[in-house]
Amino acid sequence: MIDAATPRKLHRRQPVHGVSIGIMMLDTGFQRLPGDIGYAPTWRFPVQFAVVRGATPDRIVRPNADGMLDLFLRAADELMALGVDGITTSCGFLAILHPQLVAHCAVPVATSSLLQIPLVQSILPKGKRVGVLTADKDALSPDHFRAVGCPVDLPVVGMPPDGIFRHNNRTGQPVVDHAAQEREVLGMAETLLRENPDVGAIVSECTNLPPYSAQIEATFGVPVYDIVGFVEWFHAGLKPRRYNNNGG
Repeated sequence: MIDAATPRKLHRRQPVHGVSIGIMMLDTGFQRLPGDIGYAPTWRFPVQFAVVRGATPDRIVRPNADGMLDLFLRAADELMALGVDGITTSCGFLAILHPQLVAHCAVPVATSSLLQIPLVQSILPKGKRVGVLTADKDALSPDHFRAVGCPVDLPVVGMPPDGIFRHNNRTGQPVVDHAAQEREVLGMAETLLRENPDVGAIVSECTNLPPYSAQIEATFGVPVYDIVGFVEWFHAGLKPRRYNNNGG
């Protein structure tokens, strides 16, 4: 029996109901493929998007996210006012703002896929470590890792600066070639694993990489952790699965 002292869920006035996850999207124009965080049918549960106008990819990778903290705080406020129970973002580089976002928000915030690294490292066999795939190796600094409690000496491989993926994202291509991007991503993974044979699992910083996670695992036989799997785990805590207790 639940007694009067048992904490109860607090209900709040909100204009939107039934959406647990809010996603702060960068201000982009490139095509979002199935599996991308910004492709709505990727999700098996409803999500609420909020585009952070002015938060372009080229600004996000600058030191301290180019001073755009206030833009993200306002977007988080808007999502919370709508009624979401947790917030994430569409760029792993926003790890740099994670301490400020969690300090500001009244709901949990899964800012970056990089938050998974300590957990993934803890489950790997002895002698194995996490490797990271990122959109921009030169811009991913020790400060990004420190902001989410990660070691700063992990092996990292980034997208080729003059490659197809960076070109499509940088120029906002409305139609992209999935196969060409996949070849580039597999090349990144191959480089990471060849140069670092002690890598036992991959964490993808970039939220555009989940469409290729299954092929990376199938090709190289290593676990791959990305933002979609992370947000599914995040959502599972916000809305735990209910089970049939009648033996059915």
